Amino acid sequence: MKTTLEDLKNRRSCRTYRPEQITEEELEQVLQAGMYAPTGSGKQSPRIVAIQNAEVIGQLKKMNAALLGNPEADPFYGAPTVVVVLADRSCPTYLYDGSCVMDNLMNAAEAVGLGSCWIHRAREEFESDQGKALLRQWGIEGDYEGIGHCLLGYRAGERPDPAPRKKDYIVRVN
Repeated sequence: MKTTLEDLKNRRSCRTYRPEQITEEELEQVLQAGMYAPTGSGKQSPRIVAIQNAEVIGQLKKMNAALLGNPEADPFYGAPTVVVVLADRSCPTYLYDGSCVMDNLMNAAEAVGLGSCWIHRAREEFESDQGKALLRQWGIEGDYEGIGHCLLGYRAGERPDPAPRKKDYIVRVN
C-alpha cells in the first residue's frame, strides 16, 4: 500500500522523453491498469488504442498541433508511445469512465518507472473527418468521443517536485 500511495504522490507530467521505445512488458502493465479502471455500472464504455507506430503518432501529432493553433509544435513531446482513450457516448458516465482510465494509465506508468502526460484535444481530433477515418481504420465503430492521449516513455530529465498543496484543498465535516 505504501508504494501505491507514494506513486500517487510522486507522479508528475513528463514533457521530455528519451527516444527509445518502452518495453512490451511495461506497456502491457500500463494497459492492464487502464482496463481495470472503474466505470459506471461496470459497463466498460472506454476503448484504449495503444500506438507505437511512428507514422500514426506523427499523424495524430499534426492533427493535435493544428488544433492547438501551432502546426509546428510537438504536443506529444517526442513520446514514443501514445495511448488514446475513447469512450462510448451512449453511456451516461462515458466522460468519467474515460477519465478514470486515463488516471489509471498515468499512475501505472509511474509505478513501472515510465513518464506520462495527459494531452487534450482528442475530442476534437476524433470528431474530424480525419479522426473518424482513423477510428474506422482501427475497427472502432459507434459514437466514441476522444477523452485524451496518454503519452508514455522514459523521462529525459528529472521529475519535478510537486507544487505545494493549497491550504484549503480538504474540507472536513465531522
